Amino acid sequence: MDVRTILNVSLVILASIICLEARVASSRSVVFFDGSQHRYIRSNPSDGERKMSSISAQEVAATVSVLLGFAPSPLLDAKSSSKLNEILLPSPFDRPRAVFAMEVRGTEDSLLSTDHLNSLSGNTLSTEVHGSSIAAIELPGDAEISVVPLDESISVDCDASCLGKEFHILVSMLHVLSGLGGSFVGSAESFDGELKVPLASGATLSLQLTKKADLKFVLSVASLVRNIKNAVKIHEDISQSSVNPAELLFGRFMGIEALKEEYGPGNVVDQGVELLQTILIKLFDLLQKSYGGKIAGVILCDKETYPDSKAMLELSFSPRTSRLLEEDSLDVSKREVLLVRRSLAWITGVILLVSTFIGIYLLLNMPLTRDTLLYSNVKLD
Repeated sequence: MDVRTILNVSLVILASIICLEARVASSRSVVFFDGSQHRYIRSNPSDGERKMSSISAQEVAATVSVLLGFAPSPLLDAKSSSKLNEILLPSPFDRPRAVFAMEVRGTEDSLLSTDHLNSLSGNTLSTEVHGSSIAAIELPGDAEISVVPLDESISVDCDASCLGKEFHILVSMLHVLSGLGGSFVGSAESFDGELKVPLASGATLSLQLTKKADLKFVLSVASLVRNIKNAVKIHEDISQSSVNPAELLFGRFMGIEALKEEYGPGNVVDQGVELLQTILIKLFDLLQKSYGGKIAGVILCDKETYPDSKAMLELSFSPRTSRLLEEDSLDVSKREVLLVRRSLAWITGVILLVSTFIGIYLLLNMPLTRDTLLYSNVKLD
């Protein structure tokens, strides 16, 4: 095999790897958005402007850290820092210090479609996330950050009483938040019934509680609403206290993934996504009112579904304890050095004082001889 053939084969392999990475990158996307009262995110470029290139999961995590008011990872290079400048407005002293971050798997396109993005009164920015790596959002200790989990869902093994309670919360939420209404026939307590929700597109989403995937989707939506309301209560308590930590609403929504695994890509999944989009817009409006507009949203989407897959973003807390111990040890060493210096100063002062007294005493009691008078500069006749 000659050199030209080896070179051609290498180019083909390289092109295949690049295409494979592009396919993997296209399965992930992210949407950043804020409200109308306070702007933190740059808007999507217009048709005549240059589109933003894809970003990595590490850059998404760094963006969340900056929105919370914390420094990003020190391992962030200059190219990634420039990506953050394309996402965030140039206002380093004006950050929301509150972020709603959620991951959704199983969506075929960006979770927030163009129509739903236009319904947001603030800025929105969407782009692809390349690679398949997992990134960590670096946070300080618990005293500086309050994390409210969004994925504390009710298990499908929940008993009849708690299932009925959660189900009624969902039904009331559909009426109050989204205005979609809906009807339910059957009994939630007996895991038997059908929920029908009319959608804005004119279709109707029908969910059977007897099916595990439908039940998981219903409970996931109800739990999401419950956790958001819990976050609002926590924020009210924090706002009335003297402590002012940053707030992160963080979690995963597994309902769409359950529908896709059960039904595959199709109408049921699309209708579930449409319902989730409407609910997310209403919930973010609720958060905007509660936080006075000082909150930003980050939604990660992945088309692929993997069994027992990990989240794209994780939380990493810095070890504050070791830093405090180091500061204590430094304080101890400083006190020891100060004690030694003071002791040396006192000893030196006492020696000088005693020497002075001895010199004065000897001078006053010095015998008057020729040598001593000459030493005293006395003129002798």
